[in-house]
Amino acid sequence: MQPFTRRVIEIIQGIPEGYVMTYGQVAELAGSRRGARQVVRILHSLSDKHGLPWHRVVNAKGEIAIQDDEGRFTQTVYLQDEGVTMLANGTIDLERYRYIPEV
Repeated sequence: MQPFTRRVIEIIQGIPEGYVMTYGQVAELAGSRRGARQVVRILHSLSDKHGLPWHRVVNAKGEIAIQDDEGRFTQTVYLQDEGVTMLANGTIDLERYRYIPEV
């Protein structure tokens, strides 16, 4: 496993319940400021294997990036079950729910 991939997994595993991080934020903390798409790939391919809380990662606008309705609904429900509320426009208030780990 590549060091970047390992670090992304560790960061995502460390997001506490009731908080979110953005793809770009995870990528930057893992050592690649421009690696947001890699984070998406890692989530897609390794979430089940590593038990990642994939639902706690959103895009930079606080939006759920999953395109299919079922996946979007599932992520919304998981986040709401953890106490994360959506704004009227369907986004997440990153000022309130963004997790900023101590480095």
